[in-house]
Amino acid sequence: MDFDQLETFLEVARHSSFSRAAEKRFRTQPAISSQIRALEEEVGARLFDRSGGKVALTGAGKHFQQYAEQTLESRKTMLVTVAEMERIPRGEIVVGANEGTCLHILPEVFAEFKKLYPNVGVQISRLERAKIMESIIDNSVDFGVVSAPVDDKRLTVVNIHRDELVIIAPPGHSLCRLEHVNISDVVRFPLLLPKIGRTRYALENLFDERGLKPRIAMELDSSELLKRFVAADVGVGFIARSNVIEDVRAGVLAAIAMADASIRRDLALVFRKDKALSRAAMAFIDIAVKIKQAASAAGAPQNAL
Repeated sequence: MDFDQLETFLEVARHSSFSRAAEKRFRTQPAISSQIRALEEEVGARLFDRSGGKVALTGAGKHFQQYAEQTLESRKTMLVTVAEMERIPRGEIVVGANEGTCLHILPEVFAEFKKLYPNVGVQISRLERAKIMESIIDNSVDFGVVSAPVDDKRLTVVNIHRDELVIIAPPGHSLCRLEHVNISDVVRFPLLLPKIGRTRYALENLFDERGLKPRIAMELDSSELLKRFVAADVGVGFIARSNVIEDVRAGVLAAIAMADASIRRDLALVFRKDKALSRAAMAFIDIAVKIKQAASAAGAPQNAL
C-alpha cells in the first residue's frame, strides 16, 4: 500500500466514479481499477460496491476512507513541518476562486507573491462558490476566495476586499443620460442576470422589496459573457465595479451607480480551522490582506463576486 493508492481511493470515493477519478488523476480507467483491486486485496475487503451501475463505498470502505484521509493529512503535515525547519516558504499552494476573482482580484496578489517567493508553485482551481466551499472542506484546495458572509463554524474567514454592484449598459444608453438612476428605471429594460449565486439572490431580494417585476432577457453563468452581451446591447446588467474598470476605460461599457440602493459585497479568504497552513499559504494570505487594504485606503475601486 502506498500514498498514490490512497489518493486514488479517495478520488474514487469523492466522485463515486472510476472514470471521473481517472480524469482527476490523469490516468486511464483500467489503471485506476487496477489500483483499487490491489488495495482491496491487501486490506482483505471490498471497498466499493459496483453493482447496479453505480459506485458506492461499502461499510468497510467508509471506515477505510477515514484512515486514508488521516494518513494523507499526517503525511502533508509531516512534509510541511520538515520544510518549515528552514523557515523558507516552499512547496505549492492551491487556491479556489471564481471567474471574476481570478480575472480582476487575484492577478496583482499572485504577481507580488511570485515576485517574493518564485520557488513556490501556485495552482488555481476556477470554481463557483458552492464548489469552492466543498473543496475547502474536503481539502482539495488550501483555501478559497469567496463572498462573505461565511457561516460555517469549521472555517476561518479573513476579509480582504470590499466592493459594490453597479449597473452596466452600452455607452450612449438612455440610462447614461439620467442624472440619478433608480432601480425602477433599470427594470424598464431587458435584464441580463447571473444564473445563480449571491449576486442573483441579492438582486431578487431587492426587486421583491420594491415590488418590481424585471424582464429577464438572459441568465448567464459567466460574468465575462454577461459583459459581452451587455456591450452588444442585448440588455443591461449588474456587476461588481472593479470587474468593469478596463471596459469603461476602453469605452466598451458604461458603469452607473444605483441612486436608491446599495448592494455591497465583501470578499474573504477562507480555510479550515483545523488545517495546518504552510508558511507559503500564510505568506499568501498576508500579501492578499496588505494589497487589498492598501487599495482600499487609497480609495481604489473594489471588486465583488
